Amino acid sequence: MKSRIQEKYNSEFVPKLMEQFSYKNVNEAPRLDKITLSMGIGQAIENNKRIEAATKDLGTISGQKAVVTKAKSSVAGFKLREGVPIGAKVTLRGTRMYEFLDRLINLAIPRIRDFRGFPTRSFDGSGNYSLGLAEQMVFPEINIDEVEFIQGLNITITVDRSTDEESQVLLGLFGFPFRK
Repeated sequence: MKSRIQEKYNSEFVPKLMEQFSYKNVNEAPRLDKITLSMGIGQAIENNKRIEAATKDLGTISGQKAVVTKAKSSVAGFKLREGVPIGAKVTLRGTRMYEFLDRLINLAIPRIRDFRGFPTRSFDGSGNYSLGLAEQMVFPEINIDEVEFIQGLNITITVDRSTDEESQVLLGLFGFPFRK
């Protein structure tokens, strides 16, 4: 079953993109490939409960189980050893990705205090967009009373077959709030 934002993409956004960028084929239009949510937890070295709390929160936000990420190398200055859990991540694709994007744009972003839009310079040159949220409590799925640790969250939106300009137009059509 397709989400409403996915149907809108197919019926409205693709024709607009084809007209604006003069594509000859529907398959040339940029499309969302995946959305990756990640939390890096530096304090997990001292407190293992932070990893559990982060995976629980990411699972609640995304609707699927989070994967624990481990350190690839040892760094003596940070008291970090190879193989120690230091973060969590979730990769969303398909219908869950579109549903998450819809919730992010329409529910979570309006709850951010003093929000003036996301910068357009956060594209990576290949059309992918990364943003960071200061706390996970902007999502309505998170119960504020049950939150043990306030944690930042990184979101990467991977767009297939596009440049930065095309991706910005696509995300703008979805209603993504860029800074003017």
